Amino acid sequence: MRVYQTNEIKNIALIGSAGSGKTTLAESMLFEAGVIKRRGTVESKNTVSDYFPVELEYGYSVFPTVFHVEWNNKKLNIIDCPGADDFVGGAITSLNVTDQAVILINGQYGPEVGTQNNFRYAEKLRKPVIFLINQLDSEKCDFENIITSMKDIYGSKCVQIQYPLETGPNFHSLIDVLIMKKLSWGPDGGEPKREDIPAEEMDKAMELHKALVEAAAENDEVLMEKFFESDTLTEDEMREGIRKGLVSCSIYPIFCVDALHDMGVQRLMEFLGNVVPFVSEMPKVRNSRGEEVEADCNAPASLYFFKTSMEPHIGEVSFFKVMSGNVKPGDDFSNADRGSKERIGQIFVCAGSNRIAVDQLNAGDIGCTVKLKDVKTGNTLNGKDIEQHFNFIKYPNSKYSRSVRTENAQDMEKLMAALIKMHQEDPTWVVEQSKELRQTIVHGQGEFHLRTLKWRLENNEKLSVIYGEPKIPYRETITKKAKAEYRHKKQSGGAGQFGEVHLIVEPYAEGMPDPTSYSFGGQEFKINIKSKEEKELSWGGKLVFINSVVGGAIDLRFMPAILKGVMDCMERGPLTGSYARDVRVVVFDGKMHPVDSNELSFTLAARHAFSMAFKEAGPKILEPIYDLEVFVPGDYMGDVMSDLQGRRAIIMGMDAEAGYQKLSAKIPQKELSNYSISLSSLTGGRASFTTKFASYELVPNDLQQKLISEHDAEVAEEEA
Repeated sequence: MRVYQTNEIKNIALIGSAGSGKTTLAESMLFEAGVIKRRGTVESKNTVSDYFPVELEYGYSVFPTVFHVEWNNKKLNIIDCPGADDFVGGAITSLNVTDQAVILINGQYGPEVGTQNNFRYAEKLRKPVIFLINQLDSEKCDFENIITSMKDIYGSKCVQIQYPLETGPNFHSLIDVLIMKKLSWGPDGGEPKREDIPAEEMDKAMELHKALVEAAAENDEVLMEKFFESDTLTEDEMREGIRKGLVSCSIYPIFCVDALHDMGVQRLMEFLGNVVPFVSEMPKVRNSRGEEVEADCNAPASLYFFKTSMEPHIGEVSFFKVMSGNVKPGDDFSNADRGSKERIGQIFVCAGSNRIAVDQLNAGDIGCTVKLKDVKTGNTLNGKDIEQHFNFIKYPNSKYSRSVRTENAQDMEKLMAALIKMHQEDPTWVVEQSKELRQTIVHGQGEFHLRTLKWRLENNEKLSVIYGEPKIPYRETITKKAKAEYRHKKQSGGAGQFGEVHLIVEPYAEGMPDPTSYSFGGQEFKINIKSKEEKELSWGGKLVFINSVVGGAIDLRFMPAILKGVMDCMERGPLTGSYARDVRVVVFDGKMHPVDSNELSFTLAARHAFSMAFKEAGPKILEPIYDLEVFVPGDYMGDVMSDLQGRRAIIMGMDAEAGYQKLSAKIPQKELSNYSISLSSLTGGRASFTTKFASYELVPNDLQQKLISEHDAEVAEEEA
């Protein structure tokens, strides 16, 4: 394979809803380019893209698959992305390292919520978009209705380049208004027969052709002047205008295809090869310092590793994009993220699990390598005389979480190693060892996502794992002041233990003045502050600790032990064992023994005194509240709203957005536990949602009592 220059390389992401036919399209593209001799099918489990065991088992794409084709002396790097919303991480990764999005639309359903999500990601990243209407051979396909929906959703930027003469089982021809030809196929598809447009279609074709000419001319002043002069453009001028429109994201060409029968695929590839912009024509990427980095093959080398794949019999396969310079086998690099040194062995270009060794890859190109020592997904490798770092991929927040443990406790270490490895393959699989909840928790994009992770753990890693309901990270606080005292005394031969602590607790708010006195039961307690510590708590909120002991009742050297006892209770709150926050503690008196007092005695005394005072201070449990946005077809809105209201959600507003309804709400984290399953069931999988932590709010009284009772029962069981 020859070495391609930056101005000969195009990087393309195939994205779309589940079932839109991306993997089938990839198979036909590889076949048309001569990379494979026979097209596989998803049903036969023999496609180039879906080659991992879990993909073969379930019949869907889990990971983005990188492949390349050589077409008319140009190199097209193409990434086939998973379609299910649960595997959106693959689409986001791919859009960040490619320059063009081809969004497939299922001809049976038209634009779906998944289509909307993918378009939203592409739009946010300023990636050019080509729409490809697939499955025109379906009996349910209503092409004109799809076009109407697309223009309603995406506006006047949508411009038809093709339209079918007939949809359904008789689909075998279409009109292309860029080249102004009728394209027809036999039963096996492949290369089309090109004919003049039939007379009865000429008016419609000319109307769409004129609209395409106008859209192309709008992207270049010279072309616009020529259009005004002659009312038309040549085919090459139209291509130039469309290319510039793609770069500026001001035009969304619409193509037609039946990927399963290889109809329209060759014509699509002609367009990708002739019109879609090269890497060198696209806006420059910015590094982590915000500086633009040009894809210059003569600059020092810098590689960005965007994907890691764990493959049988090979191990770790690391996929990278050459951000600048070039890379050859044997080149030495430094890791900008980890500080380690790396030598690149062989470098490859890919077609699924097939890899071809190459001698060099230039700026803008995509390839992979194996057997690196210390490179993880998201790392940057730099050659000599360059200090680049890239961190431009941002993934969505998790939507579904489960606690995870192994049936055999001795396998937990193996489980953690496997989870960390799988996070490298899909960064939206997130593992958390929660000290607060005393659970190992895996987070993902949905139930489907975590079910796939479990299958891989059990079948690939041979680990028997158990999923459970994750605990909620509640917070505890108080609503009024309270006083308590506790004496810890123990005598068992030899040195004893003695410590007595008197303290006051009250709610703390930022900026409140220091206390001067308190009144309890008609008795006033004057406060003379000797020292004050303000501790920012890692879980949020503050603890303010004041020493107001007078007359040497407690020696100053025991104050750190008293603070430790208080912090022990803050880390395991008296109500539910959750973190406590926003409390001021004033130690105002106590007693000590000249022989028996020690740090442990005062730690235990402070712990008991704080717990007693806390429970008398109007204790309240706070729960995490999330901002929720649900994107849902209008006809499901009533069901979705009813379900949310049953989950203690507060509806904040509704908006129409690009053909769908966007519902905003605030909802407790506890009620989000199975929300992805419920929403999918209610809407037939046609809705999606996003969440973001908002705040902590008071738990309703009835729920608070239930939580306290459950915690007391757990503690009693542990102590039994």
